[in-house]
Amino acid sequence: FLIKAWNEFVNFPLNLLFSIICTKICKNLIKMKNPKVFLIDVDGVLTTGQFLYTENGKTMKMFGPDDHDGLSLLKPYIEIQFLTGDKSGYNISKKRVVDDMKFPLEVVSTVKRTEWISEHYDLDEVIYMGDGIFDHYVFKKIGYAIAPANADIVAKKHANSLKSLETDLNYLSEEAKSSLETFKKLEKHQEEEFEVYLDKFVNDI
Repeated sequence: FLIKAWNEFVNFPLNLLFSIICTKICKNLIKMKNPKVFLIDVDGVLTTGQFLYTENGKTMKMFGPDDHDGLSLLKPYIEIQFLTGDKSGYNISKKRVVDDMKFPLEVVSTVKRTEWISEHYDLDEVIYMGDGIFDHYVFKKIGYAIAPANADIVAKKHANSLKSLETDLNYLSEEAKSSLETFKKLEKHQEEEFEVYLDKFVNDI
């Protein structure tokens, strides 16, 4: 039996073995079978995090130029939802996110993010990108966490991925799209091909 089992193992298709290993790694990293939603904090992720004030109060925020194009590539593959804790600057964020980019925007307290997310989504199916001092609490609970370069140091320590650029989401969306497609292919390959192999292996024994 041992000799036969060993022979079966050494003859195991390397591409299938690699697929299974990659799938296991993906599951350990992402902790999700199928990401369903990409939640993005506005201030500090979609913007530089700076608020521009005049004598009239908060009047401007600085947004990146390629965010919309980048996220449009990802939109067919996953739900995209923006969150903000900035009530006084909501209309500024709404102008960019809702009116221009055509994405939904919700006002959610930075200290109640995990509670809000759990009420609306399965935590293991959430990709979340944030930068704030409370975001590491969210990072510990959700499926996959991303932090920009300008994020709080504790948030970056708990992130699964660190983004090198501060305001340009184009690279991120390409990377996320590629990762999602690769993960789905690997998972499908494992489920179909590995089941076939196991049936054959058990029958041969």
